[in-house]
Amino acid sequence: MSQPAVLFVCLGNICRSPMAEAALRKLSWDAGLAITVDSAGTGDWHIGQPPDKRAQLVALEHGVDISGYRARQVTSQDFLRFDHIMALDPQNLFDLKAIAPNRHAARLELLMDMVPGRKGTAVPDPYYGDEDEFRAAWDDVAAAATALVERLRD
Repeated sequence: MSQPAVLFVCLGNICRSPMAEAALRKLSWDAGLAITVDSAGTGDWHIGQPPDKRAQLVALEHGVDISGYRARQVTSQDFLRFDHIMALDPQNLFDLKAIAPNRHAARLELLMDMVPGRKGTAVPDPYYGDEDEFRAAWDDVAAAATALVERLRD
């Protein structure tokens, strides 16, 4: 069986999706699970930029340096490269479904559907908030990443 590949998608790829990428990388590494992980945005505003400084700070508090990550936009190739494309909120899931090629193998899902009691909910966008909102977003993506590691392990 080939290695699972997971793509996290938010709007600009500088807050939520890079934190989700970092959380899954760390948890899968700790679990000894080989997974390809990446993140992207549906928008193009931040292409080539590093994650928001607050996202970097919160990831570092959890032992992950994301300063080398660079924002990118989702491409049609992503729908062929990744088994699981996880949207961070319902609007981005809607947008992903709208841009997906007619034929693809990727499973498009809402990330928080992985967490019991959170089906249909978003990871709130912390961009206009403070570090505490980034910490809350980390808690959400880490809970979902934990559930995802369990699912991929089974």
